Amino acid sequence: MSSVHPPLRLIVTGGGTGGHTYPALTAVRTLQARLTAVGGGLDVLWVGKADSLEERVAAGEGIAFASVAVGKIRRSKNPIKMASPANVADMSRVPLGVMQARKAINNFRPDVVLATGGYVAVPVGIAATRLCRVPLVVHEQTVRLGLANKTLAGAASGIAVSSESSLSLLPEGVRDRAVVTGNPVRPEVLSGQPDKAVQALGLGGFDRRLPTVYVTGGAQGSLQINTLVRDLLPWLLERANVIHQCGPDHVDELRRSAAALAPQLAARHHLTAYVGPELPDVLALADVVISRSGAGTIAELTALGKASVLVPLATSAGNEQAHNAEHLEKVGAALALTGEVTAERLREAVAPLLADPGRRTQMAAQARTQGRPDAAERLVDLVLSVAGR
Repeated sequence: MSSVHPPLRLIVTGGGTGGHTYPALTAVRTLQARLTAVGGGLDVLWVGKADSLEERVAAGEGIAFASVAVGKIRRSKNPIKMASPANVADMSRVPLGVMQARKAINNFRPDVVLATGGYVAVPVGIAATRLCRVPLVVHEQTVRLGLANKTLAGAASGIAVSSESSLSLLPEGVRDRAVVTGNPVRPEVLSGQPDKAVQALGLGGFDRRLPTVYVTGGAQGSLQINTLVRDLLPWLLERANVIHQCGPDHVDELRRSAAALAPQLAARHHLTAYVGPELPDVLALADVVISRSGAGTIAELTALGKASVLVPLATSAGNEQAHNAEHLEKVGAALALTGEVTAERLREAVAPLLADPGRRTQMAAQARTQGRPDAAERLVDLVLSVAGR
């Protein structure tokens, strides 16, 4: 059956970090599948920063890519520091980025632009709305609007937020254009199988009668989380199996430290620099997760319904990780360790979860109430609506 419509033409922009890049990628894949299912098509151009994560992701997906100049604004509560030489130099790049984005938009002629945040979204969003009159959808992954999306929200045709609690934080004038979609989660994350993790990672020494704790600080690992868990490891292993994803720079030191473990405890400990395609299975196996609280992590933990102890990255932009963690703690969906975190504080947080399966189940259920596994579909609904499809 031939399509009534020509292919939808989409420009997607957003990047700098995985938190902005992967939701965009998931939305593109979901949109492609939706349109293909009804005999339609999708033409995509990703506009981002040269030599960036988003350029590598686009290349890996076979998505055409155009680069624009980007100016990173370094935040400060002190207005004088905001006018630092580095900020002034970067601000001067934004007009160039806007002109480059305008050229890309005029050449590609999109039906709609989807912006998922990060500094690169600013010049593209400005060019789309103010110079090219192309409808813009912005998607916010965190509880509070990031700086890029705050800049673009006023001119956007649609605003997608990840949490109900974000709505009241939006400027009043844009709330009628806002939809709670959730933060897109890769579909494969939702289909993990515990036994496959045991097989893939060779976890033969794990005692399946004990809970399993998954520790992660993200792809690069977290020195803070690694140190806390190292100091607590014998105590943890007496009560649980532990999968610890520590990052490539930390694995040797942690391996040396773990060499002193008693053999029966060492058998329940799996240390790895990186968890790859087996991540969905590891998450399925985990009863408790100890991790950072970036938007992508929160989306996955809540979509799956996982009990977690969150150690926010103190230097995250706008302190967003602390806001994410505290929001979940408030509704009983996680425990948030903010401020100065010691091994003792982590032990006090984890101990009741390991000792009481009922408490784990209750927290997991509360986490699930915050999750939106259909977020990508809801975001695609908004994009199609704004594009007039």
